[in-house]
Amino acid sequence: MRDPFGREITYLRVSVTDRCDLRCVYCMAEEMTFLPKAELLTLEELERVTAAFIRLGVRKVRLTGGEPLVRRDVMRLVRGLGARIGQGLDELTVTTNGSQLTRFAGDLAAAGVRRINVSLDTLDPAKFTAITRWGRIEKTLDGIFAAKAAGLAIKINAVALKGVNEDELDRMVAWCGEHGFDLCLIETMPMGDIGGDRTDQYLPLSIVRARLAKSWTLAETDYATGGPARYVVVKETGRRIGFITPMTHNFCESCNRVRLTCTGTMYMCLGQDDAADLRTPLRASADDAALEAAILEAIGRKPKGHDFVIDRRRNRPAVARHMSLTGG
Repeated sequence: MRDPFGREITYLRVSVTDRCDLRCVYCMAEEMTFLPKAELLTLEELERVTAAFIRLGVRKVRLTGGEPLVRRDVMRLVRGLGARIGQGLDELTVTTNGSQLTRFAGDLAAAGVRRINVSLDTLDPAKFTAITRWGRIEKTLDGIFAAKAAGLAIKINAVALKGVNEDELDRMVAWCGEHGFDLCLIETMPMGDIGGDRTDQYLPLSIVRARLAKSWTLAETDYATGGPARYVVVKETGRRIGFITPMTHNFCESCNRVRLTCTGTMYMCLGQDDAADLRTPLRASADDAALEAAILEAIGRKPKGHDFVIDRRRNRPAVARHMSLTGG
């Protein structure tokens, strides 16, 4: 699959649910209205659509949410997709907040998942609860170490938040180095009404990197995972730091990914509203010809880049839908 700009689409991110057991301040409003369960694709339908993408050339699938591990019986989907590794699919990964990992880490590894991303923005218990609104850091940390014990490679995802966690990113680098985790730092993205002023949160990662370089030796590397992060190696720890910079550096020129929501909507770009309905052709026939045609037609509309901007004048998101619906 190639888009109008010659980029090969090999990476699919699948949001299996818009629901989450946390309410992180940069992602959701505290009082969220979630989709009615009747609107969601079944796990079998999600696997069928994902299988169509794999036949068309997708080689990496990441399961996201919301929080993917809160969806009932989600391991059926994980096992079904894991069985396709080596049969068109190269890798199956998961992004999670870690709250359910003590329960599922072993099952994920057994199903063929080899690495996961865990969202953790702070190591301070009180600050963790403030950022997540409802969370307890102990539950997430227990999950992270359960995943490590199960043999999963772990990357910690941290959103850099001005005035919130910017003073402890050095500590995060050290902690990740101590435990053998990579770290990925992310700029906050203007998606969805979060019930607050997003301009107060925005911290350019160019500033963060310059600060880290005062304490750590950051060596350039050509390491890549297929996602938008640009990596350096921390010489003192041997671990990597990735920087995802949708605001300060548009990474669209190398975009190889599309997103599928739990309702069967395909977004060709995280930062654009254009979308394709895959649920209708999916349910119209047991044959996948119409489904595959709809996917290819949508790939033909993939835009060159996103429209992310922090709107300081009107204080509104660039994209109305929440990240939890689109899939992080």
